Amino acid sequence: MKKTLCLIALALSACSPPEPVPQYNVDELANEYLFLELSMGLHDEAHVDAYFGPEAFREAALAESMSLDDIGLAADDLFWRLLEVEAVADGMQAMRIAGLIARLRALAMRVAINQGEFADFDAESLALFGSQAPDNDAGHFQSILDQLDALVPGEGPLAKRVEEFNTQFVIPLDKLPAVFEAAMDECRVRTKQYIELPANESFTIEYVNDVPWSGYNWYQGNAQSLIQVNTDFPIYISRAVDLGCHEGYPGHHTFNALLEENLVKGQGWIEYSLYPLFSPQSLIAEGSGNYGIDLAFPGEERMAFEKDVLFPLAGLEAGNADLYYEISELIAQLNFAGNEAARDYLNGAMTREEAAKWLQDYGMMREDKSFQRTRFIDAYRSYVINYNHGKAMVAEYIEAGDPDIDERWARFEKLLSSPMLPEDLN
Repeated sequence: MKKTLCLIALALSACSPPEPVPQYNVDELANEYLFLELSMGLHDEAHVDAYFGPEAFREAALAESMSLDDIGLAADDLFWRLLEVEAVADGMQAMRIAGLIARLRALAMRVAINQGEFADFDAESLALFGSQAPDNDAGHFQSILDQLDALVPGEGPLAKRVEEFNTQFVIPLDKLPAVFEAAMDECRVRTKQYIELPANESFTIEYVNDVPWSGYNWYQGNAQSLIQVNTDFPIYISRAVDLGCHEGYPGHHTFNALLEENLVKGQGWIEYSLYPLFSPQSLIAEGSGNYGIDLAFPGEERMAFEKDVLFPLAGLEAGNADLYYEISELIAQLNFAGNEAARDYLNGAMTREEAAKWLQDYGMMREDKSFQRTRFIDAYRSYVINYNHGKAMVAEYIEAGDPDIDERWARFEKLLSSPMLPEDLN
C-alpha cells in the first residue's frame, strides 16, 4: 500500500522503479490497464461508471479476483513502464500515454481510499481529477447572499423566502415527461447544428427516487444512454434544460458517444471503452456538461425557450420569470460553497451536521437537501469540484481570446472527441 501512495505523490526518490523492459506494445499496456480498472470495480461498485469493451476482460478480472494490494502493486509496475514509453512518444501517442498515466495515478488514490488511507481534500482531488479547486471563505458567499436578500420579495429568513418564491416554478410530477422530452429535443437540435453525432445515438429517461444525485447518465455503449432523474425533491422549470444539456446534449451522452466513436472505434484505444468515475475524465465530463448549457443556450435564448415552450407545457405562469432567472443566477454562484463544505468535512474540520449547516447557510439548501449532499460527499468525496471548478476550467479554455460561436463549438467538439486532460485546459 505504501508503494501505491508513493505513486500518487510521485515521490520518485522513495519508490524504486522496476528494471527497464526493452520493448513495449502500447496496446498490450492498455489491456493491462483495462484489466486493473475492472478488477478495481469488483472492490468499489462506483468506480466503473461505464464499460462497453470485450466481455472477456470483465470475465478475466472476475476470475482473477485481485486484492487491493495486488492492484496497487500492478498499477505501480505499469506506471513505471508507461513512463518509459512516454519519454520517447510524440503526437497522439504521447497524449494516449499521458492519459493512461493520469488514470493510473487516480486508480492508485482510489485503492488507498478503499483501504482507509486518506490524503487531504486538495491532494486527493489533484490525484483523482487532475486539479485543485480554489478556496472561498464565508465572506465571499455572504456578499452573494446580501445581493439575494435585497432581491427576493417577502419577509422573514432568506432561505424561506427563496423557497416560497420558487414554489411557483416547480414542474408538476405529471408534467415532467412532456417538459423533459421537449427540453432534451431542443438541446439535441442545437447540438446537432455544430456537432455530427453517431447516426444510431439515442437515450431513454427514467424517473427514480432515493439516490444521492439529481440526475445521472449511464452510458451503455454503441452511442446509447440511460438517463435517470431524481424526483425526491421539487424539480424547478430551469432544471429541464440543465439536465437535458448536462446529461444529454452536448453533455455526457454526447461526450461518451464521441469518445467511443473517435478513440475506441477510430483509434482502437481500448482503454476508452471504460469510464473510471474517479479519474481526470470526470473533470472534463462534468465541466463540459455544465458549460454545454451556456454554449447551447447563449445569452437570452434559454430564457426565451423556457418561457415560450416549457412554461406552457408545465402549466406554469411566466409573469415572475425574469426575477426567477435573476435569483437563480445568484444562487448558482453559491454552488462553490459545496466545495468548502466537502473540503472541511472530509478533512475532519467539520462534522456532518456542521457541513450540512454550512450548506444551508451559504449554499441556500433546504435542510433535507443539505443532508442529501453530505451523503453525496460520503460516496463521491472530492468529486464535487468537477461540476463548478471543472466548468470554470472548460469555460476558460473554450473562451480564450473571445472567439465567435462557431469557434467555441469547434473547441468544444475537440475537447469531447480527444484524450485531453485537465492540465491541457490551462
